[in-house]
Amino acid sequence: MNGRSFGRPLVSLIAALVLLIGLAVVYLHAGAVRVPYGSVWSALTESGHPSYFIVHQLRLPRLLVAMLAGIGLAVGGVILQSVIRNPLASPDVIGITKGAGFMAALVIFVFPKVPAYVLPVAAFAGAFAAFGLLLGLSRRLTLRPSALALVGIAIGTIFQAGIQYLIVRHPSDINMALLWLSGSLWNRSWAHVWSLLPWIAVLAPVVWASYRKLNVFQLGDDMAAALGVGIARQRLWLLLLAVSLAGISVAAVGAIAFVGLIAPHIARSLVGGRHQWLVPLSALIGADLMLLGDLIGRVVILPREVPVGIMTAIIGTPYFLYLLRRSRRRGC
Repeated sequence: MNGRSFGRPLVSLIAALVLLIGLAVVYLHAGAVRVPYGSVWSALTESGHPSYFIVHQLRLPRLLVAMLAGIGLAVGGVILQSVIRNPLASPDVIGITKGAGFMAALVIFVFPKVPAYVLPVAAFAGAFAAFGLLLGLSRRLTLRPSALALVGIAIGTIFQAGIQYLIVRHPSDINMALLWLSGSLWNRSWAHVWSLLPWIAVLAPVVWASYRKLNVFQLGDDMAAALGVGIARQRLWLLLLAVSLAGISVAAVGAIAFVGLIAPHIARSLVGGRHQWLVPLSALIGADLMLLGDLIGRVVILPREVPVGIMTAIIGTPYFLYLLRRSRRRGC
């Protein structure tokens, strides 16, 4: 029994990791200038290699940003779906992504000459502004899952309306805003890697270490309270972790759709609801989805690029429709 319970999750983790490594190699190889597979390692490690600048300075940081952001969005989605107990919960559904997008659009349209580093800071602040509204409006309902989900959707709608208003008011400055709002890894550098890495490296393991609390939340509030879990306090702490992960990821790459929603579902279909396996597998699948989406977006219409947010939406939508169809069949 133990071997069976460990076998499938372990195989799934290994498969997701192998897929990630394979995608990374193809990612470094493919592009407007192709690097032979046999030369990828040399281009990474030897500064005198003809492709060193392309691989080490252009593609590698972009690859790492994609992986880190995918991990952040996916792990944030796991927390939200578990704490809110809603399979449709994700950073973009409950308003976190929309809050970040509104603040980023505000900076782009109203303060177009500010330094580049202000944009991710504003987006991160917008994510936490949305979280503050979520807490304030659902506090009287003791942070109940149903209240969090409904209030989050309402907040997201408000921020989306604000984004549309800014776009209508400033049509001449729309290109950069649309690029950011669609989610893009264009021009990502080592500076973006170092801004993301400490957050993901600290917060993702903290979430994994909280897997017992996440498992208990799946039993319902009454059972969790009977087991001695402080419902409101633990829910607030886990939500704070989710918003931090999603906020820093959105600040780095823009409003990426579906990764935080789909990655946990794929992982749950493979390993079930045990968060000791669900969290790391979701992280790997989130990184896989981001890499796959950006890889396709980079090569599908060379020499132009399709923003990764558009590609993740194209990849995620069929699976989302499959989930809806499956849940409808089960309901019947």
